[in-house]
Amino acid sequence: MPATRKNTAKRPSAVARAAADLPAAYGALLRDFGAYLRVECGLSPHTIEAYGRDLLYVFQSAQAAGLDSLDAITPRTLVEHVQSLKAARGMTGESVIRQIASIRVFWRWARTTLRTVEDPTSVLLRPTRWRRLPDALTPGQLRDLLNAPVSHDLYKGSTPLRLRDAALLELMYASGLRATECCTVGLKDFLRELGVVRVIGKGDKQRLVPMGDPAQRAIETWLAQGRPTLATFRDKGRLFVSARGLPLTRIAIWQIVRRNAAAAGLPEIHPHQLRHSFATHLVMGGADLRIVQELLGHADISTTQIYTHVDKARLRSVHRKHHPRA
Repeated sequence: MPATRKNTAKRPSAVARAAADLPAAYGALLRDFGAYLRVECGLSPHTIEAYGRDLLYVFQSAQAAGLDSLDAITPRTLVEHVQSLKAARGMTGESVIRQIASIRVFWRWARTTLRTVEDPTSVLLRPTRWRRLPDALTPGQLRDLLNAPVSHDLYKGSTPLRLRDAALLELMYASGLRATECCTVGLKDFLRELGVVRVIGKGDKQRLVPMGDPAQRAIETWLAQGRPTLATFRDKGRLFVSARGLPLTRIAIWQIVRRNAAAAGLPEIHPHQLRHSFATHLVMGGADLRIVQELLGHADISTTQIYTHVDKARLRSVHRKHHPRA
């Protein structure tokens, strides 16, 4: 009996499946914009899917209003769409901010590529007006989190996993890396002689970030005593690998952070809070904002300026606490 061949065809994404119900013009725009984000911007599949989902909601709103082409979408259409996001879809303020950003990027691309001459996004509020201050951990909380792999028995005697997680957490805080960046850092990117790590960030932009002595020592210990035990021919030369010798995923990193936070008695923590803490503590320590922007890999200084608000909030708190006329 002949062996059956496994179907290896890639399943369409959730956005692509939903786009099948849209007018043809909208479906074509979603495909073309996705190709632009992938080929010209070099964005990750996860980010491209997020952009596609945001625009899918816009086109679904337009379709519900009887609009079947891009030129039919007016400023009022977009305003009503944004106003409905919280009520109809239960989105948080942060999600609405991302929606507005996605809408702006899309229409800028549509105008540049002559798919439309109109810009209905000009009436939308700037996302920075709604920006929520990031959640940063205190130095004490970070100390407990970074010590968790050593202080708590989470690994059932597995020294390699303990060393991996200790090195990963140290690097995330010391260098402010995104979870996706930690997934893709390779062995060749750990430049121990210079004391820096090479990072490929959003848009395939490369930056060199100092890692500090504690993180460097933790990584060197992991490389000497942990990684050789787990590494396989499938590790793709990545710095951090799973128990099966595969490159770590974003979900795995999220689980590592959550597991160690719970062991340290901390509330639920997500990986991006380590990045927020990195930037917040630099600004509070007097670091120049342009330097912080470079270390974080932000294309626009306005993205980094949120951390100046964090510092001002701390100063107001200290003033209220200690000044007799506060």
